[in-house]
Amino acid sequence: MFKIGKIPPEILEKIVMNPISKNSVKREDVVLRPKTGEDCSVIDLQGEMCVLSTDPITGAAKDIGYLAVQINCNDIFSAGAEPVGILLTVLLPQGSGEEDLTEIMEGAMKAAEELGVEILGGHTEVTDAVCKPIVSAAVIGKSRARKVIMTGGAKVGQDVIMTKWAGLEGTAIIAKEYEKILEKRLPLEIIQRAQNMKKFLSVGREASIAVAYGATSMHDATEGGILGAVWEVAECSQTGVELWANKIPMKEETRLICKEAQIDPLGLISSGTMIITTDNGRELLDALAENGIEAAVIGKITKTKRSLVTNNGIKSLEEPKSDAIYQVNFQ
Repeated sequence: MFKIGKIPPEILEKIVMNPISKNSVKREDVVLRPKTGEDCSVIDLQGEMCVLSTDPITGAAKDIGYLAVQINCNDIFSAGAEPVGILLTVLLPQGSGEEDLTEIMEGAMKAAEELGVEILGGHTEVTDAVCKPIVSAAVIGKSRARKVIMTGGAKVGQDVIMTKWAGLEGTAIIAKEYEKILEKRLPLEIIQRAQNMKKFLSVGREASIAVAYGATSMHDATEGGILGAVWEVAECSQTGVELWANKIPMKEETRLICKEAQIDPLGLISSGTMIITTDNGRELLDALAENGIEAAVIGKITKTKRSLVTNNGIKSLEEPKSDAIYQVNFQ
């Protein structure tokens, strides 16, 4: 039986991706098709590249309207494109009321206003098929100058850059969802700082800068965290990678909360953190710093071997497993 979280890559390939790739319908206007690790598809609409992506919010019960808009738009930003509009499907469990739907929509509209994205419509219903609110979104964007950046664009010898901090989204979610438990274990200031990390969820600014400085691959670090995102970049690019664990930036609040929750912050959902590959990482770091965006070179793209270098030695960088957010344990 499947574990909670993303379907394992080998199963996804066998049951989902391979049948799709063998489908007899192959339209000429489809430019980028489904591939494990690629978050977007691209359609050429005779003059404009249309970029599309979809994702649900399942690992949180609070702030899900806000998260749904931010996280889905990040996929478009990661393609070097501009999000234009978003469709939302809101599924509420039995017993929900007006206040539940109001909270979701207020969060969604707040995020949409911050990003300049229009909510185009969607669907809302109450159903006994869910036990907590679920929001799934589909976002449409347009390319800039008909250029699209793919997850699978990394090249051997390039620097691997990471913006912001490991576990960004997961830290904010855990601090909100488990606030009462954490209040008994950590200073209130730490919890509040962790909750406020959601202000850094958008990768729009760093995406624009990265494109200008020659990024060949960009990937928002969602489920599976930093380790999963870097593995997916290498997998999509058919390359290896050497990742340096001690170079990965992390907030103190993330360290403390993950220690209490008994989870690995490097495997914690990290939306708002972008993985970028480029030929000259130092130039990009300087440009990001000038715009107030923290970033670090955390590895190198290699030919075949995928490894994680730690203080305890070198081990294999494995394909992403179930996200650490599903393993939270406050015993």
